[in-house]
Amino acid sequence: MTYYFIADLHLNENQPEITQHFLQFMQQKAPLAQAVYILGDLFDFWIGDDEESELISTVKAAIKTLTTSGVKCYFICGNRDFLIGKRFSEQTGMVILPDYHVINLFGTSTLLCHGDTLCTDDVKYQQFRKKVHQKWRQAIFLMLPLSWRIRIAEKIRSKSKQEKRDKSTEIMDVNAEFTAKIATKFNTTQLIHGHTHRQAVHNAENFTRIVLGDWKNDYSSILEVTDQGAKFI
Repeated sequence: MTYYFIADLHLNENQPEITQHFLQFMQQKAPLAQAVYILGDLFDFWIGDDEESELISTVKAAIKTLTTSGVKCYFICGNRDFLIGKRFSEQTGMVILPDYHVINLFGTSTLLCHGDTLCTDDVKYQQFRKKVHQKWRQAIFLMLPLSWRIRIAEKIRSKSKQEKRDKSTEIMDVNAEFTAKIATKFNTTQLIHGHTHRQAVHNAENFTRIVLGDWKNDYSSILEVTDQGAKFI
């Protein structure tokens, strides 16, 4: 059995090469898997399940083809696409998981998450995250006309890019102490996450932390896990 883990593709119309990498993965590798886990930021931004575009239709079709074939596809929302919801799930067959989810990977208790919740040193972002994840705020936002939501999303994205340039790399990385506590809380010895865009395998004292990288025009970060172990392909 094979499991695949990906995150931080940030699919958008301006980088069609990454979309092609994703489609190639979904057509060639994913059908051979027991399950595929997408750990957030599949899209560069998501303003509601009612948004439509050629890109969105293409991605939906690829996921639907996979799940219809019998391969499970699971999703944990990222900081860019946390509004992906029930409608998207129903249209694709993709199962949406909570922020933290534990699975058994060949006898190893493994915690999955996007990774943004682990970056507790970025206090400003955590405050923003707490606000936008409030259900009543999301409900009000999704009631707005699509054109309004697009403009709001563009402003937020522009502001986010500016703030990111002003932050140190240390602040935007996970907090080691908090991450260890989370692993202990869920009684796991392995953690897989994305968000930081820093592909690596960290062997801590009591658990292993595997970080998924982001996707680029010339590189796709894909973690393959079998009974022989985990490796990036």
